[in-house]
Amino acid sequence: MSSRLTNTPSARPASPHLLTINGGSSSIKFAVFEAGPTLRRILEGRIERIGLPGATLQVKSLNQADNFSRAVAAPDHPTAVALLMGWIQERIEHGALIAVGHRLVHGGPKYWEPQRITPEMIDELRQISPFDPEHLPEAILLIEAFRRRFPELTQIACFDTAFHHDMPRVARLLPIPRRYEAKGVRRYGFHGLSCAYLMEALARVASATSAQGRVILAHLGNGASVTAVRAGKSIDTSMGLTPSSGLPMSSRSGDLDPGLALYLARTEQMTAEQFHHMVNHESGL
Repeated sequence: MSSRLTNTPSARPASPHLLTINGGSSSIKFAVFEAGPTLRRILEGRIERIGLPGATLQVKSLNQADNFSRAVAAPDHPTAVALLMGWIQERIEHGALIAVGHRLVHGGPKYWEPQRITPEMIDELRQISPFDPEHLPEAILLIEAFRRRFPELTQIACFDTAFHHDMPRVARLLPIPRRYEAKGVRRYGFHGLSCAYLMEALARVASATSAQGRVILAHLGNGASVTAVRAGKSIDTSMGLTPSSGLPMSSRSGDLDPGLALYLARTEQMTAEQFHHMVNHESGL
C-alpha cells in the first residue's frame, strides 16, 4: 500500500494536494489543501478523545454532502494514526498527495525554522522529549507512521517556537544558574503558529501600520498564552520552557510557586511524574 501515495514526478497529478497535521495528546487535527496558484482548503477534520471512551472522527468538506461525524475505535495513537492514513488513502486520489506538514510544539534549541524532516531531526526530537512529554512522543509517532506507510512522501516540520525564537535575551533567560542555558534550558514560548497567523490577520483587517506597532496577542483555548509584540517581533511571552507554564489553562496550572513541588513531595509523597500529571491534567480553570 505504501506505493499508492508518492511524491515522485511521474505520480504528481495536475492538482497536487497537501496535508497538514496537528497532533495532540488526545486528538489529531488535519486539513487537506489543493495546491494551485493559491492554496485552497478542500476539507478539514479531527480524531478526538484518543485513548478515551467515545472517540470520534469528524470531517467537514467543501461539499457538505461529504460532512460526517462518526464514532471510531481509537484506544491509542497508533490505532488513530492507522485510521487516519487509511481514510486518507480512500479519500485522496492515487498520487495526489505530495507533502505533509506537521505542527511540532517544541524543537528545542536546534530546530525552529520550517524544514524537511530527516532521521537526524527525529533522533534530536527524541533526545529533547523531556522538554515536552505531552506532545513530542505523539508527534514523532505520527511522523514515523507516515514514513513507514508512504516512504517517498515529503514531510515538513513547522515549530510552534519559531515566532519567539528571536526574543531579547532578557526574555529568554530563566533566573537559574547560567550553566543550564548551555543545555537548552530557557524560555522558548509557544503558540507561535497562532501568533504568526494573528499578526497576518491584524495587518489584513486593520492595517500594516497597526501590525508594526505595539501589540498584545492572546491565544485563548484549552491552552492559553499572551505575547507582547513590537514591530512585528515577539519581545516577551507568558509560556517558558514548556507549554505548562504561564496563564492558568483548561487543565494546566500555568505558573506556580516552585516550592509547591517540594511541599507535595514531603507531605503527599508525590513523585515527579505525579506532579507532572497533576499540573497538566488536573489543574487550571
